[in-house]
Amino acid sequence: MAAMSDVLLLVGRLNYVWTNTESLLIYVIAHLLKVEKEAAVIVFLTLNTTRARMDLVERLAKLRSTSAADRKAVLGAMARLKKESKTRNKYNHCIYSFDENGDISSTQLMRLVEDDKQVRYGKVEPVDAAEIQLLERSISEIADISKDIWAFINSSKYVSGAL
Repeated sequence: MAAMSDVLLLVGRLNYVWTNTESLLIYVIAHLLKVEKEAAVIVFLTLNTTRARMDLVERLAKLRSTSAADRKAVLGAMARLKKESKTRNKYNHCIYSFDENGDISSTQLMRLVEDDKQVRYGKVEPVDAAEIQLLERSISEIADISKDIWAFINSSKYVSGAL
């Protein structure tokens, strides 16, 4: 079982790297729409879910007017970010179970799963060494995605103000 402080520290780091990385979508939106940062901020904040923001960025990248290189870079980053969103969503939308020592023993997802005969909810998963490694790997991957998005942004003549 994982010590509660260790798990909460990792979840905090996960949220920190996620929020910083998601905010970079403002610059990606500015680049793809060829607008000022202020306009991109308005678009970003108007879309109040991560999924909506990522969907917008992907759709803009798929436009004919988007260069093949930009399309590849943006869609690659979004695919990687979507993959990591599963871990982020799990830890932000679960409830935790504790053992007799007060350590976190498992997570329970607060999601309905429905088939023809029944409705189930709350998939339970242990928070063990493998799960801690998953969290650490996800934090590292999101940080790497952030670096890649920064490189994309820094190469943008439009966003950097070179135009």
